[in-house]
Amino acid sequence: MSGPLHGYRIIELAGIGPGPFAAMLLSDLGAEVIRVERAQAVRASNGANRDVLQRGRRNIAVDLKNPAGVETLLTMVEQADGLIEGFRPGVMERLGLGPDICLARNPKLVFGRMTGWGQTGPYANAAGHDINYISLAGSLAHFARHGSQPTPPLNMVGDFGGGAMFLVVGMLSALLECQCSGQGQVVDAAMVDGTASLMSMFWGFKAMGPAVFDENMPGTNMLDTGAHFYDTFRCADGKYVSIGSIEPQFYQELLRLTGLADDAEFGEQMDRNLWPVLKSRLEAVFHHKTQAEWCAIMEHTDVCFAPVLTMSEAAKHPHNVERSTFIDVGGVTQPAPAPRLSRTVSDTPTPASYPGRDTRDVLADWGFSADAITQLESSGAVKTAPTP
Repeated sequence: MSGPLHGYRIIELAGIGPGPFAAMLLSDLGAEVIRVERAQAVRASNGANRDVLQRGRRNIAVDLKNPAGVETLLTMVEQADGLIEGFRPGVMERLGLGPDICLARNPKLVFGRMTGWGQTGPYANAAGHDINYISLAGSLAHFARHGSQPTPPLNMVGDFGGGAMFLVVGMLSALLECQCSGQGQVVDAAMVDGTASLMSMFWGFKAMGPAVFDENMPGTNMLDTGAHFYDTFRCADGKYVSIGSIEPQFYQELLRLTGLADDAEFGEQMDRNLWPVLKSRLEAVFHHKTQAEWCAIMEHTDVCFAPVLTMSEAAKHPHNVERSTFIDVGGVTQPAPAPRLSRTVSDTPTPASYPGRDTRDVLADWGFSADAITQLESSGAVKTAPTP
């Protein structure tokens, strides 16, 4: 793999959601990431693994309840720059793989911990999912139209925005600091913490008062669909367009292209009392043309406009096609690695592997002899998937 993280070795303890996404991002940036699955997960493969989050890294299977399996992983830890795990607090310690033991074997190791609630606190040992973490963080309450219940924004805010992204930032920060100090450390990345941080701008708005942001009136504020100039609008064909004409010059362009430039009522852009009426009027205007017709009118202007696209539509849009925003990996259309760097360009990711498919090759590359690998397989400490 090429990329800015070429030469770094990361061990990923298999999990779901934010852990694999963080590992994918590090792999996309050039790190060698080894995904460690449970030996019990090994199976005969039937066709391609289409899990995009598992792309770009080899896969080994280890029995972490077998002392020889634990020792195998610790031997790999000695050669690794980082480790990512997403278990509940205390699980790694019970396996004999806690940060104290791992850092004793490799003082430079960056030990990344991904949880929903964090390693401490009253909720720390409770089960949860994205919807719960963003609820407690004070985020989900504000994803709602006026008079409606909160709507989860898929699992993008907690798992991926507040979780994986903050884990990656923490891992990269610790790896960078290690170059100066020669010491590793533990990264406690909690989705509730990261999601709270994502709300920083709105905490500032809240401090400015309800005229700027009223937390008790979701769906009535400028960025939560309260404003007529920041929302999605249904078109004549049932498709939608998005408008974000906040700044005065962009708002004037919106009025010009919708034929409302001379309408005095629309002249009071920031009068919150008028927003519901103006919203209704704009909805009527947009409903008279199709999405394609509005694209012909508003694309490439300063309205702050874009059609609302499905994933399939986004992959075919000319802007995304020109930038190769989406790529084909093993017959699966998926987002390309991001961000892009000018000199240390990342390779195209390899397709996702299967549990245990690469066990023997990885262990050999990490210094295990052929005899040692055979012995580990015989003891059940590691397992290699059957060749398809």
